[in-house]
Amino acid sequence: MASERSAPDYVLEIPVHLRWGDMDINNHINNVQISRLFEEARVRSFHEWIPDGPRNFSFLVARQDIEFSAPVHYSTHPVTVRSCIGRVGRSSFTMALRLFDKEGVLCATAETTLVVVDPAVGRPTPIPDQLREVLLNSLGEPVKFHSARANTAG
Repeated sequence: MASERSAPDYVLEIPVHLRWGDMDINNHINNVQISRLFEEARVRSFHEWIPDGPRNFSFLVARQDIEFSAPVHYSTHPVTVRSCIGRVGRSSFTMALRLFDKEGVLCATAETTLVVVDPAVGRPTPIPDQLREVLLNSLGEPVKFHSARANTAG
């Protein structure tokens, strides 16, 4: 029987600095800026996982869900985004991202679904073997949202 181990809740920790202009009228970091912090961490994660060089694929964001659990207040200290791959499918995969403030409080959780596309035609394509290996080596704990997602159909 194979031994089971629990997946880590992150593979990388990415420090991301806040900007004074990211605050809103409520004196905390605006929700749109939180999305940008997740974007920055996502891009930097891929720079860690996939070396620069020619590739025959690109990614498109198909979906992003964010759950906010505490406000992020401006600080000169960076926030930390913990990232990992949550799921790997045939032509898409999810990233699990968790944002912590300077005190280590979980402030927001995101799940981003990315689709691999052939840049020549702009259509989804199966995940190349080399990328699949990188993704599988970066698997961690998928996101579990606390609130129920709204049913948008109908």
